[in-house]
Amino acid sequence: MYLVTGATGNVGSEVVSALAAAGAPVRALVRRPDAELPDGAEAAVGDLNSPDGLTDALTGVEGVFLLSGYENMPGMLAQARDAGVRRIVLLSGGSAALADLDNAVSRYMTLSERAVRESGLDWTFLRPRAFMSNALRWLPQLRAGDTVRAQFPHVAAACIDPADIAAVAALALAGGHEGLVHELTGPVAIRPAEQVEVLASVLGRDLRFVGLSDDETRAELAAAMPREYVEAFWSFYVDGTLDEATVYPTVGEVTGRPARSFAQWVEAHADAFR
Repeated sequence: MYLVTGATGNVGSEVVSALAAAGAPVRALVRRPDAELPDGAEAAVGDLNSPDGLTDALTGVEGVFLLSGYENMPGMLAQARDAGVRRIVLLSGGSAALADLDNAVSRYMTLSERAVRESGLDWTFLRPRAFMSNALRWLPQLRAGDTVRAQFPHVAAACIDPADIAAVAALALAGGHEGLVHELTGPVAIRPAEQVEVLASVLGRDLRFVGLSDDETRAELAAAMPREYVEAFWSFYVDGTLDEATVYPTVGEVTGRPARSFAQWVEAHADAFR
């Protein structure tokens, strides 16, 4: 049995689907018992910030797909080990490699990886860069008109389809990837303007791209998140401390097929943009 945390999120939902499609026994950790899950997946209600309530969810579990950044990672991991869990596949990120404890994002990634390493459990780390699904943040603009205004317009990122992350995660949960750090990217690094060009082509719309200035970007970020996270993203994308443009072949090496392109992702999710 495999337990998937964050089971209704962009990546977790794809992991549940990948495991269920493969016929693997999968249990989805959800906050509501009525959460919609694919056929073959069972629900377990729980919260990783309250590990004392995970006893039932962990019963009979061999491997856990785990998200980073929960309050008591060591406590949750100790409970998993005591319940008989053998393997953790942790969704981390490229900023973990920086090990910068003064950066809010790098800090929680780094500390999560550290807790898993020290847990005594077998582990595999998945370090994706930007997600293709981040383009969904433009939905309100696309519904309001044909202009897309984007932050950090000059940053090229090798964004990845969450389904590709899930494909690697499902294989890692089955074993054979212990002690490995998988750097995960899509097949090419593209800038926001190029993403909007793809959206325009697939959706058949005449879209206009506008790159936000640094001042406009900082104002938008400040309105949406705490200051420490604004500074973290500023460090990554303005100061250039995080490389999001390097393309890694890991998806193809692990799954035997190439990573999906942004155009393929948009085509598969075109209905969400209409």
